[in-house]
Amino acid sequence: MELNHFDSAGNAVMVDVSGKADTVREAQAAGRILVSPECFDKIRSGTVQKGDVLGVARVAGIMAVKRTPDLIPLCHPLPISKASVDFTLLEEEHAVEAVCTVRCTGQTGVEMEALTGCTTALLTVYDMCKAADRGMTITGVYLRRKDGGKSGPIENAGPRGGQG
Repeated sequence: MELNHFDSAGNAVMVDVSGKADTVREAQAAGRILVSPECFDKIRSGTVQKGDVLGVARVAGIMAVKRTPDLIPLCHPLPISKASVDFTLLEEEHAVEAVCTVRCTGQTGVEMEALTGCTTALLTVYDMCKAADRGMTITGVYLRRKDGGKSGPIENAGPRGGQG
């Protein structure tokens, strides 16, 4: 496997995408936060002291998508055309699943943006609920699917060795 973020001398470089055609690129990342039964009930009922946990986490995830090149040093700034974060409450596991979907038309993919959005949404759930539950665990963040570009579609069934 060739790593393309290094030059022949081993120096980190931003990949040159100038020769690539603009195509529609889409990626989706998913992950979960495991919480206590009491915390799960507070999230579900909207009674967490800090407010609307999932609403705030959704906005945080979308904002993070747009700021990915500021956080990940070699990511290209991209013209994001869609960024969404959706949540599923998983009763039996006392978990919240976050799914971040990102789309753009450009010369490089949006996998890092989807992963950053998903992770930031989960971190925001943690931040908003930490007074109610100090034992939360973020787990199983992975790239669920991507499409567009030379490599075409990729689907992942779930995180390796984790939940999801």
